[in-house]
This record gives sequence, C-alpha cells and structure tokens, in this order.
Amino acid sequence: MISNQELVLGFYAAFDQGNFKQAIQRLAPDFTAHMAGIAEPLDLEGFTAFGLEFFNAFSQGHHQFDEILEAGDRIITSGSFRAVHQASFQGLPATGQTIEIAIMHIDRVSQGQIVEHWGQGDAQGLMQQLGIVFLPGPKLVTQAIAHRFRR
Repeated sequence: MISNQELVLGFYAAFDQGNFKQAIQRLAPDFTAHMAGIAEPLDLEGFTAFGLEFFNAFSQGHHQFDEILEAGDRIITSGSFRAVHQASFQGLPATGQTIEIAIMHIDRVSQGQIVEHWGQGDAQGLMQQLGIVFLPGPKLVTQAIAHRFRR
C-alpha cells in the first residue's frame, strides 16, 4: 500500500503527464474540491471537467512542490505550476505565453483515496502573465479624480 504522500504526489504527476484515468482513480467517488475563486465546491465530475479544461489550455504543465507536509490525513503541498497557454481557457484565447504561478493545495485522504481538495493558485499573477490588465470601475475612477483635485 502506498503512503498518503505518494498517493497525492502521484495524482499531480499523473495530471501533469495527461494520464487522467490514473489521476481520477486516486479520487474517491464522493470527492469534493474547494477551489479559490469558485463559489461552490466541485464534485468529482465538476473537478474532472475543470481539470481537463485547464490541462487542454495549459500544455506542458508541471507542478513543482517546494514544501510537502503531512498533518494527519492531510497532505499540504506548496510550490509553483508552470505551463504554456496553448488553447482557450474560460473564454480567453491562447496567448502562447509561458506562465508560472504560486500554488498551495491541501488534500485529505481516506481509505487510500483523495476525498477532499482545497486549491489556491495565484489567479491575479496568471492574468497578468497572460496580458490581462485590471482597470478600476467608474466609482473608483471618480473618487480618485476627486481626491486628486482636493489636494
């Protein structure tokens, strides 16, 4: 039997290699994912669909973990994810840009499967690397202009 750490690291390695069957086999049927920026938790089907969309958009993906901690039934990984934006992702056309974002995951393991996942990635850093610029809304612009003239 493999350790919890080997199970989780094997999941990310299988994902990076595009071996989704092997990756999904490591997830429990009642799996739940809590993803930063996604309002509702994802079930196994939703997480799989999101993962496939992400994998197809960002080729040559590789998770690099600088820290791997085990706390009871949880494996905590932090590091970076590097890939090339080769296809559309959530409406954003491919840019060809190589991206590298900071990531942190907590995966809970039970009976040899991952049953719960918490994922945090640097979404703002990703958007900046893809050339997306965030502009202030009208209310903030008005306040900034008013503040400037009060000086």
